[in-house]
This record gives sequence, structure tokens and C-alpha cells, in this order.
Amino acid sequence: MPTRRQFLGSMAAGSLCARFSFAAPKPLRGIFIILATPYTENSAMDYEDLAAEVDFMERCGVHGMVWPQMASEYTRLTRDERFRGMEVLARAAKGKRPALVLGVQGPNVDAALDYARYAEELGPDALIAIPPTEAHSLGDFHEYYRALGRLAKRPFFIQTTGGAKGVVPEVSLLLELAKEFPNFGYVKEEYVPVVQRMSELAAHRPAIKGVFSGNAGIDLLYEMRLGFDGTMPGAPYADLYAQVWDLYHSGEQQKARDLFGKLLLMINLDEQIPGARQYMMKRRGVFKTTVSRQRQVKLSPVAIQEIEFNFETLRLYLKA
Repeated sequence: MPTRRQFLGSMAAGSLCARFSFAAPKPLRGIFIILATPYTENSAMDYEDLAAEVDFMERCGVHGMVWPQMASEYTRLTRDERFRGMEVLARAAKGKRPALVLGVQGPNVDAALDYARYAEELGPDALIAIPPTEAHSLGDFHEYYRALGRLAKRPFFIQTTGGAKGVVPEVSLLLELAKEFPNFGYVKEEYVPVVQRMSELAAHRPAIKGVFSGNAGIDLLYEMRLGFDGTMPGAPYADLYAQVWDLYHSGEQQKARDLFGKLLLMINLDEQIPGARQYMMKRRGVFKTTVSRQRQVKLSPVAIQEIEFNFETLRLYLKA
């Protein structure tokens, strides 16, 4: 006989399932945007804008959405903010075309399992986890992902960067995890040399089911020619990334190249002008503010002129 606690737990899980109802699997391929995290003027999380970001992604025609990750400032979010943000996204994504991937990383095994348990109940299309920052060895990485593997029931992306410094997630480890946990055959590869490692991973299909890049998708054309499965860039230019992908795969490679060349001008500005990403999220009407917990966004008139000058060439391609 189940205990009262077990019964209540099953009722709570059933309630979540009823609220978010699991849908048929969506393709895990294409442009999967790392959602930005919106804030109010006093730096509180803006859940209304977070939900609105999902509508923006739908209009942009992206194939997937991922939150929270490095570009989402996840290390600046509290546990409660991450839980509520995941719930808001699960509700907003219901019935939408893009797949939803929830980030469950934590500094250690216990923290990651805490996020993973909650995320699983919300019924996203997949999960993703950055390696643990409190690890000291590759063995610690292995223990962390094996613990998540025993818990997770849906497709799971392993990100290769962002964990403990000096610990390299070897391709052999990724392959071992994919063989032990078949739903773990998805990788977001950012560890240098990126394309070489992506090629090594792709050579082990079908155990490896999805090979994605990060790093703002700066090698996207090269990666598409090599037959990889997608990229996970930031949010402001979601519609442009999606068009590059769709043009290329519909046989219009020259149009894809021309558009990507224009997009690279904006991607470069993220490094040249810190805060350009926050500026563009407000500029495009997705967020109400440019507030970030990572940096103070105060752009000079000259910086804004440079952003606008480069953005002008992309106006004809905007979908949202």
C-alpha cells in the first residue's frame, strides 16, 4: 500500500501532467534559441516578458527554445526563479511549434537532480545540463550525468562547456553515456576544437542522435555542410538564424550565405559592444527593459548608432 506522502506526491505529479499535458515528440533538429531572461527596472524577473518571448520565438519560426543557460544568466537566478520560470515556459510553449528544452544544471549532483525532478514533471520536449562547477575530475562529471541519466526519461542534451575549469568532457565519456542511457545521445558541443569534436561525435551515430553547436552559431554554414543537427544561439536574431537554416536546407545555399553574412555583423557586436543583446531585445519589442543582472547596460549614442547601422541591413528579413 502506498504511504500518504507517496499518494500526495503522485497526485501532485498527476496535476502537473494534466496542466501541461505531454505532446507527441517534436524534432530535435534546427535552430534552438537560448532564451534570454527578462527583468523589471528593479531587477526582478519579469515572467510576463518571459512568456512573451515564447510568442516571439513562434513568430520567428525557430525549431526549439532552451532555458535557462549561460546566455540566460542562469547563475544569477534563484532556485525559486528557475522553478517558476520553467513553469511559465511550459505553459506558454503548450501548443506552440518550437520544442522546449529545460536546463537542469547545478553545481553538484543534488542540485541538478532537484531541478531535473521538477522539469520532468512539466513535460518539456527535452532537458539539458551544463557540467557541474564543483567537480574535480572527469569521474565527477561521469557521476553527475549518470545520476541525471537514472532520473531523466526524455531526450537529454549534454553541454560540454561551463563546468569546472580544467576538466575536459572527453568524447569517449559522451559516447559512453549515450550507450548507457539512449536518451543521452544529444550533445551541445562548444569545447575547442569544436568542429573536430562534432565530427568525432557524428561518427558514432546512431548512439549519438543529435550534434549541436553553441558559441552564437558562428560556424553555422560550415556545420550545415557537414550535416550536423543544429545550433543554440542567443535570442535577439532568432528569425534570422531560422531563415538561414531553412534557406540552406531548402536548397537555397547562396541566399543562406548572403543572409548569414549580414547576421554575422550583429553577432560580432555582442563582443564589441557589451549590452548590445539586451538593447536588441528591447529594440525588437520583446522585453520592456535592457536590465541585466550580469552587467549594467548603458550604451553610448555612438554605440547605439553602430548597432542601428548594422541592423538596418536586416530589416527586410525580420519576421517578428
